[in-house]
Amino acid sequence: MATRKALHFGAGNIGRGFVGAILHEAGYELKFADVAESLINSLNDLDSYTVHEVGADARDVTVTGFSGVNSAEDEEGLYAQIVDADMITTAVGPTVLRLIAPSIAKGLKRRAAAGSAKVPVIACENAINATDGLADAIRKVYPAVDEVAFFPNAAVDRIVPNQEHRTGAEALDVTVETYHEWAVEAEPFAQACVDVPDIPGINWVEDLAPYITRKLFTVNTGHAATAYFGKQQGISGISDALSREEIRGKVAAVLAETKQLIVEKFGFDPEAQQAYVDKILKRFQNPELPDTTDRVGRAPLRKISRNERFIGPAAELAERGFKATSLVEAVRAALDFDVPEDAESVELQKRLQGAVGDRAATDCLATELTGIAQEHPLFPELSEAFAR
Repeated sequence: MATRKALHFGAGNIGRGFVGAILHEAGYELKFADVAESLINSLNDLDSYTVHEVGADARDVTVTGFSGVNSAEDEEGLYAQIVDADMITTAVGPTVLRLIAPSIAKGLKRRAAAGSAKVPVIACENAINATDGLADAIRKVYPAVDEVAFFPNAAVDRIVPNQEHRTGAEALDVTVETYHEWAVEAEPFAQACVDVPDIPGINWVEDLAPYITRKLFTVNTGHAATAYFGKQQGISGISDALSREEIRGKVAAVLAETKQLIVEKFGFDPEAQQAYVDKILKRFQNPELPDTTDRVGRAPLRKISRNERFIGPAAELAERGFKATSLVEAVRAALDFDVPEDAESVELQKRLQGAVGDRAATDCLATELTGIAQEHPLFPELSEAFAR
């Protein structure tokens, strides 16, 4: 039986330590596509790397059978990999998907011309229905793409903290937590008349929406809330922030609100959802997964946008007649996020300073940044948060 091949866009810590490790253990030969020359060189020079798990039942996973292709400089090499792949995945960040879409489109067009079988393209990003967005961007370049590819959505969850700089034989090693979840829609495979592949690390589901929403509005919401509340009090470590009773209480209050939405919307058992929340908070407090409030809180403009981790659930709660006071308080903390090394933080502070003292200006800014119109039931609380 021929070895299955996976092309993965994004050779960073998540790509190597999560998606790559799971696909390797399922028997795939890995090709990583990235624009970082030094990273690609290491992928082509080294024969293996180790994924170091930390936490309960931790183990080391040695990954072999991989190589790299520079997607910025070797377009022909990239297209050849797209033609040959049995699966295409990404972990590049939601905002980068539109940047890589044209290259994927051109490669898939080559694949169609070569008569290759339909291939699944799966975006493994921290965003709701990220694969749909990638597919739309690809169709703009190659409208007939659905003849040669199909696009299952996915939900992913694994904490990969900031890494120490490694060199030499350990340059590609990654430290991750033991816990992971990778849920992927099964229906697109059936629609494409393609068998679901045997990948033990993937949970194939009929309806992804409950899983991806629960993950984003618990893990992502809780992680960012911890960062913003912690940063407000001058705390640099995520686990240190949660060791403060006051901050832990604020984060728990935020997740109590998202729990209410998740239970109401999807019918999750309240006790099961609370157990999930408790597990998430315990993961964030793992001292073996050091992370910083500056890193987790970066890109605040994206994180307070309409369909993201705070405004998304807060708006739905308000529309259902419920309060979202703690979620709005987390947004207020995000407005205080001032990290000169983060471009979005700098832009946010500049915009806020330009509107200070002018309630009409802050209201307009609130709508612009959060996507919440002034007639929306959530707006009065947001208006107060921005005015403060």
